[in-house]
Amino acid sequence: MNVSEAVASRRSVRGFLDTPVDPAIIRRVVEKAARAPSGGNLQPWHIDVVAGAPLAELKAIMAERIRALPGGEPTEYSIYPKELADPYKRYRFEVGEELYRALDIPREDKMRRLMWFARNFEFFGAPVALFCTVAKTMGPPQWSDLGMYLQTLMLLLREEGLDSCPQECWAIYPATIRAFLGTPEERMLFTGMAIGYIDKDDPANAARAARAPLADFASFRGL
Repeated sequence: MNVSEAVASRRSVRGFLDTPVDPAIIRRVVEKAARAPSGGNLQPWHIDVVAGAPLAELKAIMAERIRALPGGEPTEYSIYPKELADPYKRYRFEVGEELYRALDIPREDKMRRLMWFARNFEFFGAPVALFCTVAKTMGPPQWSDLGMYLQTLMLLLREEGLDSCPQECWAIYPATIRAFLGTPEERMLFTGMAIGYIDKDDPANAARAARAPLADFASFRGL
């Protein structure tokens, strides 16, 4: 698979098979992805991978936490700006509606939508979970470095025939994940990620996020 194929086929998969993933593949990809660029070569990412019995333990913990605190815990950062304007607000709305159309869950059925959202905290059935944390002293440039690491990781997973779903939703339970992972106090959680083999029969995977046309986000001068 070349880079263009990996980019085109990478998507946020929300339904995985329970097929085990070779641990050697995960270790290899996590290490290779560290060739991602970072300003000043700071390499600000810290990665925790969870699978097997520890993953089952985390899922059980989260089932209880969601019952006890359905609205989540105090967050350490805002996933979206408080005043999200168009076109960004529209993009977010459209991708959500596309997903729920694929799932045949109408907008007025709030309970089913909430129940389906809770599947995030089961990693959509994926056999491997990944968390990315970062030192609290790091700023926006280093957070962009995290994105470059994670994108590199996801493309390398595609090369291995694997799929993924980055999940910033984990940021609403930072205390629970800190306690589970034993994250040092000086670091904070950025995101989680589900990793595994796509379940092509899961209706959630019929949804595919659209992308804005080139003219909406790029301009060219001198070429």
